[in-house]
Amino acid sequence: MLTLTPNAVQAIRDLTASTPEPENTGVRIASQENGSGSLVLSLTTQPEPTDEVIEAQGARVYLDAAAAGALDDKALDAGTDDRGGVAFVVTEK
Repeated sequence: MLTLTPNAVQAIRDLTASTPEPENTGVRIASQENGSGSLVLSLTTQPEPTDEVIEAQGARVYLDAAAAGALDDKALDAGTDDRGGVAFVVTEK
Protein backbone atom coordinates (compact mmCIF):
# COMPACT_ATOMS: atom_id res chain seq x y z
CA MET A 1 0.00 0.00 0.00
CA LEU A 2 1.20 3.52 -0.83
CA THR A 3 2.44 5.37 2.24
CA LEU A 4 2.56 9.12 2.79
CA THR A 5 5.56 10.96 4.18
CA PRO A 6 4.95 13.75 6.72
CA ASN A 7 5.73 16.28 3.96
CA ALA A 8 3.07 14.73 1.69
CA VAL A 9 0.51 14.69 4.51
CA GLN A 10 1.07 18.39 5.19
CA ALA A 11 1.00 19.34 1.49
CA ILE A 12 -2.27 17.46 0.91
CA ARG A 13 -3.87 18.97 4.00
CA ASP A 14 -2.78 22.45 2.86
CA LEU A 15 -4.19 21.88 -0.64
CA THR A 16 -7.53 20.54 0.57
CA ALA A 17 -8.06 23.05 3.40
CA SER A 18 -9.08 25.84 1.02
CA THR A 19 -11.62 23.79 -0.95
CA PRO A 20 -15.42 24.07 -0.52
CA GLU A 21 -15.60 20.56 1.02
CA PRO A 22 -12.28 20.08 2.85
CA GLU A 23 -13.55 17.17 4.97
CA ASN A 24 -13.99 14.96 1.87
CA THR A 25 -11.51 16.46 -0.58
CA GLY A 26 -8.37 14.54 -1.38
CA VAL A 27 -5.72 13.98 -4.00
CA ARG A 28 -6.65 11.41 -6.65
CA ILE A 29 -3.98 9.51 -8.52
CA ALA A 30 -5.29 7.78 -11.62
CA SER A 31 -4.00 6.20 -14.79
CA GLN A 32 -4.08 8.47 -17.81
CA GLU A 33 -6.93 7.57 -20.15
CA ASN A 34 -4.76 7.57 -23.30
CA GLY A 35 -3.15 4.25 -22.35
CA SER A 36 0.33 5.72 -21.95
CA GLY A 37 0.82 4.19 -18.52
CA SER A 38 1.30 7.64 -16.98
CA LEU A 39 -0.36 8.64 -13.73
CA VAL A 40 -2.25 11.90 -13.23
CA LEU A 41 -2.70 13.67 -9.89
CA SER A 42 -5.71 15.92 -9.25
CA LEU A 43 -7.80 17.33 -6.42
CA THR A 44 -11.24 15.82 -6.06
CA THR A 45 -14.10 16.14 -3.58
CA GLN A 46 -14.66 12.38 -3.27
CA PRO A 47 -13.25 9.06 -4.45
CA GLU A 48 -14.66 7.13 -7.36
CA PRO A 49 -16.62 4.03 -6.26
CA THR A 50 -13.74 1.65 -7.05
CA ASP A 51 -10.90 3.81 -5.70
CA GLU A 52 -8.63 2.62 -2.92
CA VAL A 53 -8.67 5.21 -0.14
CA ILE A 54 -5.57 6.02 1.88
CA GLU A 55 -5.94 8.37 4.82
CA ALA A 56 -3.17 9.59 7.10
CA GLN A 57 -3.56 12.32 9.71
CA GLY A 58 -6.39 14.00 7.80
CA ALA A 59 -4.78 13.74 4.35
CA ARG A 60 -6.72 11.65 1.83
CA VAL A 61 -5.37 10.00 -1.32
CA TYR A 62 -7.68 8.19 -3.73
CA LEU A 63 -6.10 5.65 -6.10
CA ASP A 64 -7.70 4.03 -9.11
CA ALA A 65 -6.92 0.32 -9.62
CA ALA A 66 -3.97 0.92 -11.97
CA ALA A 67 -2.40 3.51 -9.68
CA ALA A 68 -2.93 1.33 -6.61
CA GLY A 69 -1.09 -1.53 -8.30
CA ALA A 70 1.75 0.64 -9.59
CA LEU A 71 2.25 2.42 -6.25
CA ASP A 72 1.71 -0.54 -3.91
CA ASP A 73 5.28 -0.60 -2.57
CA LYS A 74 6.00 3.14 -2.88
CA ALA A 75 5.85 6.29 -0.77
CA LEU A 76 4.45 9.67 -1.76
CA ASP A 77 6.61 12.63 -0.74
CA ALA A 78 6.18 16.34 -1.36
CA GLY A 79 8.44 19.32 -1.70
CA THR A 80 8.58 22.67 -3.44
CA ASP A 81 9.29 23.17 -7.13
CA ASP A 82 11.38 25.97 -8.68
CA ARG A 83 8.40 28.34 -8.68
CA GLY A 84 7.41 27.69 -5.06
CA GLY A 85 4.54 25.33 -5.87
CA VAL A 86 3.95 21.89 -4.44
CA ALA A 87 5.77 19.03 -6.17
CA PHE A 88 4.87 15.43 -5.39
CA VAL A 89 7.44 12.68 -5.83
CA VAL A 90 7.03 8.91 -5.68
CA THR A 91 9.88 7.14 -3.93
CA GLU A 92 10.77 3.64 -2.80
CA LYS A 93 9.74 2.79 0.76
